[in-house]
Amino acid sequence: MNMPVKDLDCCSGTAEDSGRGGFDVAVIGAGSAGFSAAITAADLGARVALVGHGTIGGTCVNVGCVPSKTLIRAAEAVHAGQASRRFPGLGGTLQLADWAALAASKDELVAGLRQKKYVDLLPAYPGVTYVEGRARFVDGGLVVDDAPMPVGKIILAMGARAAVPAIPGLDDVPWLTSTSALALERLPRSLLVIGGGVIGVELGQMFARLGVAVTICCRSRLLPEMDPEFSAALQTCLEAEGIQVCAGVGYQRIAQADHGIELTCDRPAGKGAGPERDAAVQIIVAEQVLIATGRQPNSDSMGLEARGVKLARNGGIVIDDYLETTAPGIYAAGDVTGRDQFVYMAAYGAKLAARNAVGGNEHRYDNSTMPAVVFSDPQVASVGLTETAAKALGLDIKTSLLPLDQVPRALAARDTRGLIKLVADKTTDRLIGGQIMAPEGADAIQTMVLAIKHGMTAAELGATIFPYLTTVEGLKLAAQTFDLDVSKLSCCAG
Repeated sequence: MNMPVKDLDCCSGTAEDSGRGGFDVAVIGAGSAGFSAAITAADLGARVALVGHGTIGGTCVNVGCVPSKTLIRAAEAVHAGQASRRFPGLGGTLQLADWAALAASKDELVAGLRQKKYVDLLPAYPGVTYVEGRARFVDGGLVVDDAPMPVGKIILAMGARAAVPAIPGLDDVPWLTSTSALALERLPRSLLVIGGGVIGVELGQMFARLGVAVTICCRSRLLPEMDPEFSAALQTCLEAEGIQVCAGVGYQRIAQADHGIELTCDRPAGKGAGPERDAAVQIIVAEQVLIATGRQPNSDSMGLEARGVKLARNGGIVIDDYLETTAPGIYAAGDVTGRDQFVYMAAYGAKLAARNAVGGNEHRYDNSTMPAVVFSDPQVASVGLTETAAKALGLDIKTSLLPLDQVPRALAARDTRGLIKLVADKTTDRLIGGQIMAPEGADAIQTMVLAIKHGMTAAELGATIFPYLTTVEGLKLAAQTFDLDVSKLSCCAG
């Protein structure tokens, strides 16, 4: 249903200007956030300019979620063939036979989804005009390439790119980002992954399962946003697959050597074994290096600060609860804000930004029940507050911790790698957070999302009926663990 467009008076154009060939709303960036904002604004009756620069579709479909997850699934299939030996009577091996063929299938999937979900959508929205060009602000007005664009409101959705850490010598060696790593024509014999966050963990394990010798090196610990138990458990799983993990190190320098690329780093005190235990430094050598130290918002080279748009220290565009920046009439959503860098949050935020830009600031951004998933194996998923975050806020909480060997599904599958942790308010028993590490944890976390969203208590979750022999039943058992020793319950007795 179309709604009346309120007066638009930002930048060089106004609602009156749009009637002379301008636009009510300009969306800068043609990725997931940009398309979500443009479609929403058009559905509300606005004339929209969707300004794209480069390959349409943005990060997720082209170089992020889609290509990485299909290759991760392929690597899981290889590993599953090898891991089948955990069942008595099963054997055999499976290995990568043709990287070029696998990579080509990934490219075909990407091209098909980009065409279907982006290019082919544009004709269905006559209120959206796609404009190819580089946008920037000049003398307070929006310019695309060299042409001024009269416009009312603006939504910034330029996404982000790989962040590059300050490691001495990095400018003098070849290195990969997640984008170039997924486009490799051949696999290296060995790979050093710098960064232990989501991208480093996912791609590091993927390449290892496809036959590459992988070392993951990080300043803190794996998945530092999770509670420490999950970092330690995941490191144990990765090391069991032959991946070397060097956590808590400092980077001294990186350099090209005859036998590969060398990273010299500080070894944490007491790490290692034997005569190297007290060594001050560690040298890691690999054929290639993947930089996976986060994402840098694409907020530079546009003249944003001169236009009155404030940037955070990480380069993210500062926004309020309505997605509006410090410049009235200019909104921002998605990875360019430097927070909640998930494609579904980008689309959600962009939709709210469009509604607020067209109809007035009435819709607040809420990430309190935002699910987060790491597509490692086992998968790691979370929602709400971790124990660490809750304590930092000064909350009086209680926690439950359930190892996966207490979940019947895991026992039947002979795969008990993982754990489940719940966080609840100590006084009210209301659930405020949950973390799960399990082979099927990504699909189970949404139940926890709904439990927190609708104010369930731990007692209520523990009393809810769950189907037997499912991973999600582990949430029920974890809720019961606040008060019971579930190891003493018979099957389905809870």
